[in-house]
Amino acid sequence: MLTYDVEFWSIRQRNRPKPFELRWRVGERKHSKSFKLKTQAEGRQNELMSALRKREQFDEETGLPVSELEVLTTPTWYEHATAYVLMKWPKAAAKHRASIAETLATITPVFASTSRGAPKPPVLRKALYGWAFRAVRDEEGSLRLRHQVEEPPADVAAALAWIAEHTCKMTEAARSDRLRMALDAISVKLNGDPAADNTVNRKRMVLSNVLRYAVERAILPANPLVGVDWTAPKTDDEVDFRYVPNPKQAAALIEAVRQISDRGEHLAAFFGCLYYAAMRPSEIAALRDADCTLPESGWGELVLAGSRPEVGSGWTDDGKSYDERGLKRRARKATRPVPIPPVLTAMLREHRERYGVAADGTLFRAAEGGRVNSTEYCSLWDAARLKALSAREAETPLADVPYSLRHAGVSLWINSGVDPVEVARRAGHSLTVLFRFYAKILRGQQDKANALIEQGLSGG
Repeated sequence: MLTYDVEFWSIRQRNRPKPFELRWRVGERKHSKSFKLKTQAEGRQNELMSALRKREQFDEETGLPVSELEVLTTPTWYEHATAYVLMKWPKAAAKHRASIAETLATITPVFASTSRGAPKPPVLRKALYGWAFRAVRDEEGSLRLRHQVEEPPADVAAALAWIAEHTCKMTEAARSDRLRMALDAISVKLNGDPAADNTVNRKRMVLSNVLRYAVERAILPANPLVGVDWTAPKTDDEVDFRYVPNPKQAAALIEAVRQISDRGEHLAAFFGCLYYAAMRPSEIAALRDADCTLPESGWGELVLAGSRPEVGSGWTDDGKSYDERGLKRRARKATRPVPIPPVLTAMLREHRERYGVAADGTLFRAAEGGRVNSTEYCSLWDAARLKALSAREAETPLADVPYSLRHAGVSLWINSGVDPVEVARRAGHSLTVLFRFYAKILRGQQDKANALIEQGLSGG
């Protein structure tokens, strides 16, 4: 209970190791503290009386003024960050859980109160990402931090003990200089290169949400990040079209995948979906036979209804290496119909006839069953590049990752004159994202647009 009813008594001296006793009363409770020197007792008394003169209330249980009580009870950054993880975990998607852990593992070292005795950065990051900011269920089904349920390795345990003891209070973490250091930390990759705009924005949002949760818990009066004047380093998010395969190269790469092995033959249509339908790998992994309209000739259609983003088994509730989600940035039950050209229609019909479908109705599955994982299709892609590209091209970043086929597919649509709104809809992009990533190509369409406008002005 807080009260202004405070009374101070004279300092008395007793025959004890700390002879000078400061005594005061808060409400109905008496408090005392002993000191070796009288000047120490007098100094502490002056501090308490000064707080009372400033019209601070005192806590009856501890005998402390409100300002000191807040410092005493304010959690550290580490304590608050782990509380935030436990709060967010139940309703967060697996990939978002991993994103939260990655962000907090990046910025938590910034809030260390000292560097003395600090663990090596790789060890600390492993401890934070894999143990401090990952939640699991205990035997009773309660959600707890992983290191509280499982026994971590010795170096991880030591790192967690150090960071728990040496992070600053939340009031200190809310200082603008501290927050600016945290923002600088999320703006670079581990190797020091500038991070992509999307990555910085995503991590900044996590930091902001952590601070908003502190406001919700009445730890901070307001979100201090709003007042920090900070701009992320500029990066170029536009696709580098020098290294996006053209239609001839894309077709050659997909055919090379088919020729590599039996497994490559099985996944050729997987890569076909990446290019001819500009699908994301997570969407292809969730593609079901029931979602496909595949006539014997002409255009077909895929109705995309979900995705299976790949994420470590430690982030999902069922222990699978992927999450079951709706379409990216869409309502859970939203769908996206995508017309597909005859070449992909034929590829999918042939795939279905030859390999059938999985027990859950999906078209593509890993060699051992389950979701096709990235290590499997990336290794096939690396071999296909060496087979389809010249030695000189293979040494460049040309088509260096399978996702470049999606860029190639979207680029093809734009260059073919498809309206940007329709391109964005088919690719599952917003117009903002489409114009940011494909601005160079879209600017290249100005000549066509100008010719059409000129034709209209001349009455042609």
